[in-house]
Amino acid sequence: MDWKKDRNSLGYMLGIFLIAYFLPVGWNRFDNAVFEALYLLREYAREHILTCLLPAFFIAGAISVFLSQASVMKYLGAQAKKVTAYGVASVSGSILAVCSCTVLPLFAGIYRMGAGIGPATAFLYSGPAVNVLAIILTARILGLELGIARAVGAVLFSIVIGLLMHLIYGKKETERTTVILPINHEDGSRPLWQTTLYFASMVGILIFANWGKPDGDSGLWSIIYSWKWFITGGFSILLGLILTTWFNVKLWKLLIVAAAITTSAVILPGYPIIAFAIGLIGFSAVLTTGNRETRSWFDSTFAFAKQILPLLFAGVLVAGALLGRPGNEGLIPSEWVSSAVGGNSIFANLFASIAGAFMYFATLTEVPILQGLLGAGMGKGPALALLLAGPALSLPNMLVIRSIMGTSRTITFISLVVIMATISGTVFGLFSG
Repeated sequence: MDWKKDRNSLGYMLGIFLIAYFLPVGWNRFDNAVFEALYLLREYAREHILTCLLPAFFIAGAISVFLSQASVMKYLGAQAKKVTAYGVASVSGSILAVCSCTVLPLFAGIYRMGAGIGPATAFLYSGPAVNVLAIILTARILGLELGIARAVGAVLFSIVIGLLMHLIYGKKETERTTVILPINHEDGSRPLWQTTLYFASMVGILIFANWGKPDGDSGLWSIIYSWKWFITGGFSILLGLILTTWFNVKLWKLLIVAAAITTSAVILPGYPIIAFAIGLIGFSAVLTTGNRETRSWFDSTFAFAKQILPLLFAGVLVAGALLGRPGNEGLIPSEWVSSAVGGNSIFANLFASIAGAFMYFATLTEVPILQGLLGAGMGKGPALALLLAGPALSLPNMLVIRSIMGTSRTITFISLVVIMATISGTVFGLFSG
């Protein structure tokens, strides 16, 4: 036996044995944490994979294959005009309205295409943070003061964080983009209006398939919600027309997919998610059996999914085990959190920022969670700190960001978000009384 060669294997086996031997099965909090982890994973799979992440993967794949690299470099590259680059990146969330995990494939796509670290991280933060519906809901439920502070803080955060990331890693970014620049992408033949319409159709599907149900039954948001699947279908038809007209996809293939979707919607009108899933499967089949362009699109989409999904699933499991779901406890007791965020001390704001950064918030869920915490004595400063750090970060999100831009940049990005959220919460708490 070669002890030098096999000692690592022996160590792993010993470690696994000790973990299994002392596993606290039967301890209520541990058993509940396991349940919460699995429940959150199931909830994540049901609520976010089909309608959020998979469309985002297809958009990311399209960015890497079809979007002109010159366009990315012009508007978001390290040498792009700062006003244009950060202006585009900082307001992207108002259009996308995605969560901290759904934004990841889009971030990966533009970063690998040559977007500078500053605009790319501004986009990464603003995607889930600058969400118009979430800001309106915050103002309506938690108060106008907190809603305005969240809106202003989120936009300013994205710009400042992006500028600081550029300042810290600017020289290394120049080297990275110099290496990326010679890579040739196949989008030069299509005019800008075609490319814009093409991406708008996919973004429309992503937005309206995930349009959340409002509290009331009246108003514009409620009307859109009642028509969300028809609007999603309209954007899907537009995408189909674009594919057959500009990408030479066979019309009969798209008609077969459309017939399957329609049949499902008629037979099972109460389960639109099934029709949506059939559409995704059919769409994948169309791409993989099409021409070289569409096959490259699917290959790029699949590459993003392989990299991101396993890390997201692992992160969701850990987050669920530690913190549970809203209204349910994991290994960390909820009273610890409530007691730590009372008042407006620097510690309370720092704790709220860190806790928010590691928790997973689905889109809009942070508002009812904070409503409960405020009722339990949470200060307004820590509430804002959590609102600014929470939606933009999560443990699953951190794991994926690290795989895209490395450990050092990820730690810096997370630290900037937490520090700025802490400072903002402390200042807001002082002025809000």
